[in-house]
Amino acid sequence: MSVFKQIVLYTDVDGRAQFREESIALPLGSPQSMLSELTPSAGMQLRHSPVGFRSQTHCSPHAQWVFILGGEMEIGLADGSSRVFTPGQHFYSADTLPEGAVFDAGVHGHWSCQRGADPLVTLFVR
Repeated sequence: MSVFKQIVLYTDVDGRAQFREESIALPLGSPQSMLSELTPSAGMQLRHSPVGFRSQTHCSPHAQWVFILGGEMEIGLADGSSRVFTPGQHFYSADTLPEGAVFDAGVHGHWSCQRGADPLVTLFVR
């Protein structure tokens, strides 16, 4: 059986944002067109961020897929590490504030910014 590799941005047990890789099984379809199970979604949203965009440190308000359609997106974590995503790449953003926690930018969340010469265009799917 084939699998789809997804990058997950998540909140670890210590409240800090981390990246991990997970596999999604593709049990349906045919050898020429393997498919996952159908996953319901609550909607989608497009975003255009100009050259120079950089967010403040934040947590995702809800879990969602993020697809990079144009430009480059860098995601930075409190530990100083970061990853750059380019057109055609994606990640699952599940870095939400732990229940009962009060947001602390030194512990929780991540920041994002546009990289390179082109505006950042992203698609969010809940």
